[in-house]
Amino acid sequence: MTAIEFAHTRYLFLLLAIVPIVIWYVLTNNKLKASLRFSDISTIAQIGKTLKVFLRHVPFLMRILAFIFLIIVLARPQSTDKHETTTTEGIDIMLALDISGSMLARDFTPDRLEAAKDIAIEFISGRQHDRIGLVVFSAESFTQCPLTTDHAVLINLFKDIKSGIIEDGTAIGLGLSNAVKRLKDSDAKSKVIILLTDGMNNSGSIDPLTAAELAKTFGIRVYTIGVGKQGMAPYPFQDVFGRIFVRNVPVEIDEATLQKIADMTGGNYFRATNNEKLRQIYAKIDQLEKSKIDIREFSRKKEEYRLFAFIALFLLITEMLLKYLFFRSIP
Repeated sequence: MTAIEFAHTRYLFLLLAIVPIVIWYVLTNNKLKASLRFSDISTIAQIGKTLKVFLRHVPFLMRILAFIFLIIVLARPQSTDKHETTTTEGIDIMLALDISGSMLARDFTPDRLEAAKDIAIEFISGRQHDRIGLVVFSAESFTQCPLTTDHAVLINLFKDIKSGIIEDGTAIGLGLSNAVKRLKDSDAKSKVIILLTDGMNNSGSIDPLTAAELAKTFGIRVYTIGVGKQGMAPYPFQDVFGRIFVRNVPVEIDEATLQKIADMTGGNYFRATNNEKLRQIYAKIDQLEKSKIDIREFSRKKEEYRLFAFIALFLLITEMLLKYLFFRSIP
């Protein structure tokens, strides 16, 4: 539904000037005297009134209407749609991503880290109304991106992630506590961490279960994902000549700890053994985490003065043509 609003309503007070103008016109018109005098008007009276007599006030009426429309133009009429409140889904989510050297294993395509990045980006793109952030961890942890609704920036930062940018290791507790720190002051009704790793905690000063207790204290739900196929996985190595060769190494994931973290915080533990399984896990989390939020939608205003300006111009031109062509006086 659209409505007309005025940007400068003070100009509408000029409409009050129409009243004295009309009064002046009526008084002046009644005082008009004939230019020619006749001793006998009986002959003229038989002619009757012509069309000009009936239409003689039309030019003045057009001028008044033009004046009204010009005032409306000055007041800048604008159309705007009715504001509506819609309900949609949205939560605060921190992604905690393991970027240790073992994430380069090639049991995923092209490897675990790139597969985790690509599928997480798909997940982010589908959560339009969520605030999402990113924490990465290896032997240490840092925030790659704080909570944001600017998903384009977040995705670009995701693409810059590489293994080896920090000291190698797997500090699950440190990565989880860093994500908790970013979420603890959030006012969102639902706060979630998605923790993805392929190993066992072997670095950092914070135990994973201690970090889980911290998450529970702040009402943060943690979904844990262990990535890596069962048994052995191909891992790239480099020899002294810089040549790359692949060797199978055992897959060691501390599933018991990841399961405890999920249980303590009200989340779930998932095991991903390939790209498609990881994609299904993110889809499952996407369905589990739906919370209602209200979004106020505002329509863009549109200027509507052009129509009124055109009408005013048309009336003025028509009034001038009538005055100087149809009602012109004999000099």
